[in-house]
Amino acid sequence: MGEAAPVTTAESVRHDVRTELNQVVGYGELLLDDPGADVPSGWTDALEEACAHARRAAAAVDDLDPPTPIGIAELEVLLDRLADAVRRARETAGAKRDGATIDVARMEEATTSAPQKIGTFASSAYRQPVPERPGTRLGSRASAVAPDANGQVVLVVDDDEGNRDLLARRLERLGYSVIVAEDGAQALGVLEVESVDLVLLDVRMPVLDGFGVLKQRKEHERLRNIPVVMISSDSDIDRVARCVEMGADDYLPKPFDPVLLHARVKACLDRKRLCDKEKELFVQVQRQSAELQSLKTDLEERVRAQVEEIGNLARLRRFLSPQLADLVVSAGGEDILRSHRCEIAVLFCDLRGFTSFSEVAEPEEVMDVLGQFHRAIGDFTHEFGATVGFFAGDGIMVFFNDPIPCPDPAEKALRMAVALRERMAAMTRQWRRRGNEVGFGVGISYGYATIGEIGFHGRYDYGVIGSVVNLAARLCDRARHGQILISKRTHTAVEAFADSEEVGELTLEGFHGPVPAFSVVGLKPTVGAVATGSADHD
Repeated sequence: MGEAAPVTTAESVRHDVRTELNQVVGYGELLLDDPGADVPSGWTDALEEACAHARRAAAAVDDLDPPTPIGIAELEVLLDRLADAVRRARETAGAKRDGATIDVARMEEATTSAPQKIGTFASSAYRQPVPERPGTRLGSRASAVAPDANGQVVLVVDDDEGNRDLLARRLERLGYSVIVAEDGAQALGVLEVESVDLVLLDVRMPVLDGFGVLKQRKEHERLRNIPVVMISSDSDIDRVARCVEMGADDYLPKPFDPVLLHARVKACLDRKRLCDKEKELFVQVQRQSAELQSLKTDLEERVRAQVEEIGNLARLRRFLSPQLADLVVSAGGEDILRSHRCEIAVLFCDLRGFTSFSEVAEPEEVMDVLGQFHRAIGDFTHEFGATVGFFAGDGIMVFFNDPIPCPDPAEKALRMAVALRERMAAMTRQWRRRGNEVGFGVGISYGYATIGEIGFHGRYDYGVIGSVVNLAARLCDRARHGQILISKRTHTAVEAFADSEEVGELTLEGFHGPVPAFSVVGLKPTVGAVATGSADHD
């Protein structure tokens, strides 16, 4: 038997009345949530009015401590209004073709039972025990409802049939498999033979109450891993605290708010799923450790191969980003580094006013600004899969489509530039607040170039040669703070998803004639990208 705390007859009757009223609200909300296609006239109004009167009556029941003639009279008025609203719901339910009439009948049964118990409050025999309502033991639902292969199973334990039915239907609507039990003893029997993910456990029950189940749960290692949410109409905070102290994971008050029910059930099941995953990973790690032990015979060969691979990677990382070095090694040699022609997009960027800033600033401050700039460049270089051409102080050149091909190199270059501009806008504002007048500009071009390994023994780069490189560099030189200047060919390749403004023809060093250029305002939102305005220009 459970260690149920002794309660007075008045408390027992109050609990039973609240249960009846909560069932009116529960069935009413179920019907309102799923009205069906053929909603009769006045049906919704009657149900909403019945739920409202039931909630007010439940609050009035809580106020009857101690009961007074005026309080009981006001409660009886509320119950009369409730009965009238339920009667109108029953009369309008006849036009519905589904099971609505059954639920309305349950509401009407509850409204008939509640007033019969109210007289107990007015009597003077509070110390006399209240007769238990006759119940029917469950024999089919607990065994008939089986968990889905990939579903989660919730065990609902409540001595009231209406409460069990309401909870089960709510949970089934949410996609859970449900097993029901009418008392703690039956619940423990179910847990012995069924795989259950969560238990919704009532506090007050015959045979074995919720406290008794929590006590026995502590004594069984397997049961301790099953989360338990207590369900009760009790408003006594001491009972809630006692449930938590005995190991309950959460507490859900009656009547059941559908949103709160869903949230708490999901939270408990998510926590259990994470715990189960952690155990699976632990078992997996143990299994992998055993497998590693069996590989000792070929450990020397593995180490030799890894050392050779590390040597290759170390040499390649002198001029390739890590992911590109991995690509060269996986390709089986250095053929990919040989000189070749390729269509690429080139991005140049550097800091405006950095030379003047470095002449007057302290070395530590200069290194701090460079460090922030380099980290931002490094983040976006890896994110957008760019290849680093060269990296020198406050400037950098990267390119796209070699040695890793990509379908839209100009688009990738522009998206990296816009993302970088957003990051740099915040950084330059911070620098300027400290008195450091440092800006940021970008130039992008698109065309063919000669690419390959350049250098001498002991020092190599993966270099790019061609006018496309020079053009990107000169556009970068002409860009104002926060400006992204792109070539005409780049503009043609990206105009479908980028907003840009024509800045006219620019006279650039190393080019015989004027060169048309465009300034990128941002990305068009119509292609799924958030429009990004340029930063403040000098």
